[in-house]
Amino acid sequence: MWVGNEDEAPCVPEHGRADWLRGVRIVGVLGVFYRPEGRMGEPEAVEFLLADGQSVLLTCASDGTLHVGAGTWPRLPGWCVPSGQWEFAAVPNLPQPPDGGWTVTRTEERGDGRGEVYEAVIRCEGGSFVVVGGDTVAIRFTRGHRGAPATT
Repeated sequence: MWVGNEDEAPCVPEHGRADWLRGVRIVGVLGVFYRPEGRMGEPEAVEFLLADGQSVLLTCASDGTLHVGAGTWPRLPGWCVPSGQWEFAAVPNLPQPPDGGWTVTRTEERGDGRGEVYEAVIRCEGGSFVVVGGDTVAIRFTRGHRGAPATT
């Protein structure tokens, strides 16, 4: 699934390709928060921690679109400057991962008419993560196939 070498971060497949995480286990989801603003709002990015030690980072571009790329866990992304004012933290309202993590069954990227991605859906056994771009990243977890909000 991943392409790269020992000296480089793994590469995430190009936008628009469905199922780029199929079969991967997600063992954690952390927000990247700007500490002076506190953690009351939405994170600036979310990082999905994978069972194999790699991670996937979803963040917003300045135009509100969503960028999906290789994460840097346990290091903060390079744009977190100064690094002392940023932190990884749990995202409120997301459930704790089940034993062994969530197994990804399907991924989807939804875009506008120009091909820009604004939403990513990561479907797992037991529910789905929906990540939406904007000024910050909004993330929610839904249970089942009809999109009912998760109870935590």
